[in-house]
Amino acid sequence: MLLVLDVGNTNTVLGLYDGKELLQWWRVRTISNSTVDEYGMIILDLLGTVRVEPKSVNAIIISCVVPPMLNILVPLCAKYFHLQPYIVGPGIKTGMPIYYDNPREVGADRIVNAVAAHAKYEGNLIIVDFGTATTFDYITKKGEYMGGCIAPGIAISTEALFERASKLPRVELSKPRNIIAKDTVSSMQAGIMYGYSGLVDGIVDRMKTEAREKDITVIATGGFAHILAPETRSIEIVDDMLTLEGLRIIYERNT
Repeated sequence: MLLVLDVGNTNTVLGLYDGKELLQWWRVRTISNSTVDEYGMIILDLLGTVRVEPKSVNAIIISCVVPPMLNILVPLCAKYFHLQPYIVGPGIKTGMPIYYDNPREVGADRIVNAVAAHAKYEGNLIIVDFGTATTFDYITKKGEYMGGCIAPGIAISTEALFERASKLPRVELSKPRNIIAKDTVSSMQAGIMYGYSGLVDGIVDRMKTEAREKDITVIATGGFAHILAPETRSIEIVDDMLTLEGLRIIYERNT
């Protein structure tokens, strides 16, 4: 079995594959000051929920945008699984040309998403990943990573509003009844939801104009994709497992 880990700034998503079949997936908090044993117990407990023994895992691949976490996960793989994990980064085969001024600067998660999207969907693509940051990436129908842009994530923006405006409360991210809201909580929800959906549509429109391609499919992934996608006019597909699938594909290209 293959264990895949997508380590983000806020959450880590884990997936367990048997061949091409995703058997189970989990989302846990990314805790960079954790110990090898603490994180090891978390992963072993998760595997235990589907009755999988560590010895059944014969390969591990990791995408990580939090460098200190590798100091936890690499020793963890050796101690609990007796494996050296594949790390998405320089030197690993992705099968995708990266047209970035410095390819080493591109987040591993963005490349993994691009590989999966090109493998699963045809044509020119824009990927919107709603994570701690919201990333926008453009991939050509030839499978070339052309670049993109990064915006503050919706959770970061919401938290900043609460922290910097003393009279505003924390609010749940949900769709309000009206854009012209009648109370503070609804007003904040309207501003967050419709403001952010407008940001997404605006950036996607500009990327399409710059790319000069008529047919570009827009795919969303990440924790907030299902909430925000219906409020946009640009997102056509929501794919929750895009990153995990990309990790599986990259693993296969390196074995």
